[in-house]
This record gives sequence, structure tokens and C-alpha cells, in this order.
Amino acid sequence: MAKDKSNRSKVIDEIRNILGDGMVDVELDPKHYETAVDLAVDRFRQRSSNANEESTLFLSMIEDINEYTLPNEVIEVRETFRRALGSDNQSGIDVDPFELAYTNLYFLQAGRIGGLTTWEAFSQYQETVGRLFGNKINFTWDTVTKKLTIVRRPRHSETLLLQVYMVRTDETLLKDPYAKPWLRDYALAQCKMMLGEARSKFASLPGAQGGVSLNGADLKAEAQTTMDRLEDEIQKYSDGGDPITFLIG
Repeated sequence: MAKDKSNRSKVIDEIRNILGDGMVDVELDPKHYETAVDLAVDRFRQRSSNANEESTLFLSMIEDINEYTLPNEVIEVRETFRRALGSDNQSGIDVDPFELAYTNLYFLQAGRIGGLTTWEAFSQYQETVGRLFGNKINFTWDTVTKKLTIVRRPRHSETLLLQVYMVRTDETLLKDPYAKPWLRDYALAQCKMMLGEARSKFASLPGAQGGVSLNGADLKAEAQTTMDRLEDEIQKYSDGGDPITFLIG
């Protein structure tokens, strides 16, 4: 049974067919197609929010260690969350609101004791105590080394929930119905640019019936026009990226 091709290989085959490979000799090696796809993916990651996804990770903090290395897929750490209300899980109050929703009398007998109003007051109490006594964990994040530095010395072991942004894999992007057409067109434009650079070295070649003109300049102009159009499409969020919301201030 033949092994299914990767999404990357399928995109490269489509680019070959568009360039007419098989009908004419296209002066590109496999490494050139790979480079074109890499350039397209790199540009897409730089420009489009659709190249990333929001996710969560669990981080097990160890006593007296405040520096941790996260996976390479993580590009940004947005916030940390703790289960305990206090400085650590030894002295804090461990509260699970989902469990309390079924076991607390305020929910089971909402009409007689206090109900959601009392729960809201307790939640506000938690938030105030957290601000006063350092419940929030401050940190610094290095996007290059992927190191998360906790700005305090952990006194006990504790598990944190991290809200992070992670890169989507190349295979996922090349399968995405919005990202794939953009990546294929940009990689095709890069292939045309490479062909144009090679063919523009010589204006014409001698032949049996006279000189043969090469279309290097035309290929480069066509490739640049396509890349400009694709850049404009990203600004219009046709690549599946999230548009900018309202800004105040």
C-alpha cells in the first residue's frame, strides 16, 4: 500500500504542475521548491495571526528553581493561573469552582441561603486578597531561548496553568483551507523569482534558427506583482487571520 504524501509534497507537486513541469523543462531542483515553501511559511508566520493558536500548558514549579525552558512551539506566554489562593499550595486555600457548584449549599439551596450573590462576593474577596498578597505570579519570557523566568523564589512545589500562544505546524498550515492557497501562491511566486533571476543572467541564447529570448525579467515582474497582492490579502484578513478589534485610547 502506497504511503500518503505529506501536505508539503502535495503543494510542491501543484507548483510543479502550474509551472508546466513535464511539458517543458523547468530549471528548478527539489531544493529550490523546498526553499520556496520555507520562505512562504516564514513570511506567513511573520505576517498572519492564523499561523499561531492559543493553547494551555501545565508547568510544575520546583522549590527554589525559578527558570524553566518551555517547548520550542511556544512563542508567547500570556498569563499564569494558580489553583491556590495564597502564596503557595501549602498555605493557600484550594478552591475548585466547578466542584463547589455541585456540593456547596449555596447552590443546592439557592433560594434559602444566599445563592450566587454570596458566591460572587466570595470571588471578589479572592481577587482582592490576591492583589494584596501577591497571588499573581510575575514572570519574564524570552522568545529566543524559550525560557520562562519566575520573578520570585518558589517556596514549595506547585503546578501552574499557562495561557500561551503556539505555532501551528507546517503540515497544519498547508492543510488549512485559508492558509494553503496563500502559501501555495507565495511559494509559486518565489519559484518564478528564482527562475527569473537565473534566466535574466542572459538576455538570449543562440539557437539553430537564430537567438532564443529568455523571459527572466517578465517572470520577476510577475512574481513581484503576485507577492504584493498576497501582502495586501493578509491586510484584508483573507488568510483566515483574526481582524483587529476596537481600540480605545
